[in-house]
Amino acid sequence: MAEEDSFLTILSPSEGLFKDRGSRFLGFAFPIKTERQARDLWQQLKELHPKAVHWCYAWRLSTGLSRSSDDGEPSGSAGKPILNVLLSRGLSNVLVVVVRYFGGTLLGVPGLINAYKMATEAALDEAEVITDYHTTSYQITFPYESMNGVMRVIKEMELEIRNPVYEMTCQLEVDVRMALEEEFLGKCSRAEGVHITPMKEQESEE
Repeated sequence: MAEEDSFLTILSPSEGLFKDRGSRFLGFAFPIKTERQARDLWQQLKELHPKAVHWCYAWRLSTGLSRSSDDGEPSGSAGKPILNVLLSRGLSNVLVVVVRYFGGTLLGVPGLINAYKMATEAALDEAEVITDYHTTSYQITFPYESMNGVMRVIKEMELEIRNPVYEMTCQLEVDVRMALEEEFLGKCSRAEGVHITPMKEQESEE
């Protein structure tokens, strides 16, 4: 049960290269968490490689959402092969962009499928694969005198604190693995005056 909230992703950006008949296919893999991140990174690569002819990509999130683009290459010859590598390796929260510099010789659809696949694999072969977890963000609000109790829970569960405010009324944010939410809420309820609010609910109310 505790492992059902886990997925495989990559630790940090990585790069790879594949060449075929003069064309160069530069593969770039990035860990991401949102579609917006993917779009921004793709745009940055377009700006970094203005003389390339195609910037094809695929990304996949741990929510199951995915997208791919042939970016002007023949339909199904670029984005889909990139996405298929992500699927075959079971990777989520990952964007791969393959930047193509044309070498003067047409490769045909089978050649393109192979090139985009190989460039993707070259980039991912250089990446460190890690296990990550689905989490829920919580805001914890509590009186200053309950600080020790709250901090004990955070230390026991090895949670990382974000945006702390330590005043008469304290506030901080943490991400909790979905499989451990019940334990987290139970422990926090034992500290006096503690209020727990899921961040997603707050965002949807705005």
